[in-house]
Amino acid sequence: MILDGRDPAAIAAAAQALQAGELVGLPTETVYGLGADATNAAAVAKIFAAKGRPSDHPLIVHVADATGVAHFACDVPAFAQQLMQAFWPGPLTLILSRRPEVGAAAAGGQDSIGLRCPAHPVAHALLLAARALGVPGVAAPSANKFGRVSPTSAAHVQSEFGDSLLVLDGGACTVGIESTIIDCTRGAPVLLRPGQISRAQVQAACGLRLLSKEELIAQAPRASGTLESHYAPNAKVRLMDAKALQTALDMLDPDLADGPATIAVYARAVLRLPSSRVLYRRMPDDAAATAQQLFAVLRDFDAQGVRLIWIEPPPGTPAWEGVRDRLTRAAA
Repeated sequence: MILDGRDPAAIAAAAQALQAGELVGLPTETVYGLGADATNAAAVAKIFAAKGRPSDHPLIVHVADATGVAHFACDVPAFAQQLMQAFWPGPLTLILSRRPEVGAAAAGGQDSIGLRCPAHPVAHALLLAARALGVPGVAAPSANKFGRVSPTSAAHVQSEFGDSLLVLDGGACTVGIESTIIDCTRGAPVLLRPGQISRAQVQAACGLRLLSKEELIAQAPRASGTLESHYAPNAKVRLMDAKALQTALDMLDPDLADGPATIAVYARAVLRLPSSRVLYRRMPDDAAATAQQLFAVLRDFDAQGVRLIWIEPPPGTPAWEGVRDRLTRAAA
């Protein structure tokens, strides 16, 4: 059941569902989430069951504002506070030391917890309404089956979980890929997952060098969306540079020109397409525009029944790091 997220009655119904231990689909600026009361272990278990997600794989908890952090975290370093001031509300998740008595199920049993304050007005309204009903935070991983392509519209969520799930429609997500995740439990900021907020922005905001997770891999906590294979469509994804793409297209059998498309191409390069059986979508030259449409493009290719998706890797510049990360995992 999709409800208009701009309708106060819909927000109230969704908040009441969360209070009652039910699941709710909600928009954020990054992707749509599958939400439950983060302090209700039975409700959180419904998320894992619905997604088919391992229960030791932690969820991100969404709070209405920075004051909600104190309910879940017992230690907030000064640099983490600086990052909140710089980027909240926004697409940044901070991993903080968890208060032992709160949120164990949402944290996957770890002594740390991921917290984020989303910028989407519908998400913010829902979090405020839920807090007023005694729900201090909403655990909300992406609203898709585990490991699959994240949803960026209410229709995507409904296609994953059916009409029985209450979904607040907040329009298409403006960022389109999941939040940047920074581990704040190691005495210095550690990048666990890239996103729209860049390394340079994080370092400028907190005045510290941003470490990579490889530097502290033995100590780094598990975090959402960091498995080697993730964000994958049903079709097989292969990354190829423009020259390899054109060579592969030129080798296709010209006698198979008719019939439904079996191969899709997503690239910045202008390519010669030998067959109507090849779908082509041009990748934008801008990293933010590509991130915003990426998951929708992959879902659309799947909907058209292609078996192979050939993608030109994005540039190796910092602005493209989040998109490169998602494509690498989709192709793993």
